[in-house]
Parts: sequence; structure tokens; C-alpha cells
Amino acid sequence: MSKLNFVCIGQDPGTENNPYLGFVYTSFQERATFVSHGNTARLAKEGGDPVLARICGTIAADEKRHENAYSKIVEKLLEVDPTGAMLAIGDMMEKKITMPAHLMYDGQDPKLFEHFAAVAQRTGVYTANDYADILEFLIERWRLEKLEGLTGEGKRAQDFVCGLAPRIRRLQERADARARKMKPHGVKFSWIFNNEVVL
Repeated sequence: MSKLNFVCIGQDPGTENNPYLGFVYTSFQERATFVSHGNTARLAKEGGDPVLARICGTIAADEKRHENAYSKIVEKLLEVDPTGAMLAIGDMMEKKITMPAHLMYDGQDPKLFEHFAAVAQRTGVYTANDYADILEFLIERWRLEKLEGLTGEGKRAQDFVCGLAPRIRRLQERADARARKMKPHGVKFSWIFNNEVVL
């Protein structure tokens, strides 16, 4: 059996030790893991694995609770410091939310996360549309389009964030069209005994 050597270093995901950025990041990231584990639970159930479905469903429920806590903190920040909080949201969305797993490495595939993300996109575990959906969900939850009392800089961040989801969807449509023209190819994953998965 191959030795797995996954490394996930606690690298700052662009939050710069700024609590505003940290709470925005975790609000988005926890919702993303809620979505991806929920989708995995659904696929496991459809595939006839009720135990895996139950495990993933339990994890998804935990992630949802975490998301709710962090999102409430951002709601409060928007209430007491609308411009500061809006700038933090704009900053994180400009950097793009990167999942902690982007650092995973098995000692064999230097593009492991890129390949993993391609499989997740193709199977519907976590897609660019999910990313846009999460952004729209948070915009609505935090009532960002109706936020008032912003400075000019805060208003620019508001306009950027509130107009971002449609742009993400358009970019994804173009990427999907390019992907359909490409010849499918396989990648081996060490954690499934080097079995090949089509990207």
C-alpha cells in the first residue's frame, strides 16, 4: 500500500491577520465546505453508500453551524463599521477565496489540487457556479446592495462585490465551452490506489 503524505500548512489565506478579513473568509469558506460535503453526501447516497452519505451529511451540518456563526459576526461588523466591513469583503473577493486544501500534496502529483478541483467541478461536488451562488447568498444575507453610509471607497467595493457573481458565471461558461473542445484525459490519484479518473 502506498504511503500517503498529505501536507496542509497553516498558510494565511489572504487575511493578513486582520479579523475583518478573517471573518469574511471563514463565512465564505464554511459555506463552501457545507455545499461540497452536502453534494458529496447526495452523490454517495445515489451511489449506494449510505454510511458515507451519513458521514458527509454530518460534516455538512457542522460546517453550516460554523458558517452561521461567522456570518453573524460579519453582520455585526457591517452594522458598527459599514465601510470597514465592506472594504474587507471587497478585498477578500478581489483576492478570490482559496480553499485550505489548495496546499494538499501526496508527494507525487505537483498539480494535485488542480486535478482534484477539476474532478469536483465535473462531478458537481463543488463548481464555479457554487462559488457564485455562495457569493449571491452572502450578498443577500448581509444585505450588501442596500448598505448605506459608505465612503466613496466603500461604495466602490460594494459595486464590485454586488456585480461579481454574474461575471464569475460568464467566465465559467467560457471555460466550460473550452473544456468541451478539449480531449478528455485521465489523472491517477494516489489515495485511490493510483486508479485513473477522467478529467
